[in-house]
Amino acid sequence: MRRSSKVLLSSAAAAAAFVLDFTSPAQAGAVAPVAPHGMAPHGTGTATSTDVSLSAAHLSYGGGPIVTNPRIYIVYWGSQWGTSSITNDPSHEASLQLSFFQHMFGSGDTWSTSTTQYCQGVASGTTNCGSSGTHVGHPASNPVVATWLDSGVTSPSAPSTSQITAEAVRAANHFGVTGNNVQIIVDAAHNVKPQGFGTQYCAWHSSTTVNGQTLPFTNMPYVSDVGSSCGANFVAVGSSGVNGATEGVTIVGGHEYAETVTDPRPNSGWLASGSENGDLCAWISSGQGASAIVTLNGVKFAVQSLYSNNFNNNASGCVIFYQSATNQH
Repeated sequence: MRRSSKVLLSSAAAAAAFVLDFTSPAQAGAVAPVAPHGMAPHGTGTATSTDVSLSAAHLSYGGGPIVTNPRIYIVYWGSQWGTSSITNDPSHEASLQLSFFQHMFGSGDTWSTSTTQYCQGVASGTTNCGSSGTHVGHPASNPVVATWLDSGVTSPSAPSTSQITAEAVRAANHFGVTGNNVQIIVDAAHNVKPQGFGTQYCAWHSSTTVNGQTLPFTNMPYVSDVGSSCGANFVAVGSSGVNGATEGVTIVGGHEYAETVTDPRPNSGWLASGSENGDLCAWISSGQGASAIVTLNGVKFAVQSLYSNNFNNNASGCVIFYQSATNQH
């Protein structure tokens, strides 16, 4: 299938737009979140192959922050996960997600490294940073700082944006963190379905302001609950040992991580007509940038490709492997 870059951009941007509830404040000391930026479910207008030229789709800098030192904090929201430990996780999503992020560091990770070409401290409209500005950081060691089973509350069965924001702030207060380098991931339990999940999005990221500082956070539903709509069996696993039924945990989770580090305050960092580096490469099944099984520090995971402005002598495109501007594919 051949599609123009203009068509791909408009469809990705449209798929990422959805209506969410902002009717109530998050918590004392917090303000309403920035409009969330979501990953569209499979089959809702995103690309299915990259037999297409994306040279007109360069991400450009919007003047906002990027993440220079990624630090991940995961909260398992609600007693639905269990009380003193996680006991209700039939697809083992919590352990898979944790392992994925724990292995995303150093030279053993050549998947997320394409994000390091993007920067802050340059003119708005910049498309290639080169050696200028301050670049997105790549963790030298495990970026997961802490996790928390928040079993002292019960999550709503269909939480709204404002309720998810409130839990992100609650988790930040528990961990004692805030700022652009923090990523709070709010994990919903099995059978908890945030409003719009599976029909409008698979996950989304946003940010709020707590005591004057930006707090980036991600709404991460229990993606295997909606099967192939959010990644189940999207990539052929072969003899990799990857479980096809839970591929979406890392495909979707990786998408949101990569977009958070390049655009932690959505729509102010690196975008192309409203699309971020994950959107432009979502649900590609063949050709350049097809989703694949990759090895991160010795462990295999399913991931999608990410958009690279400096691919192919700055022509741009989706890449699954990145060591440098001249060594990527």
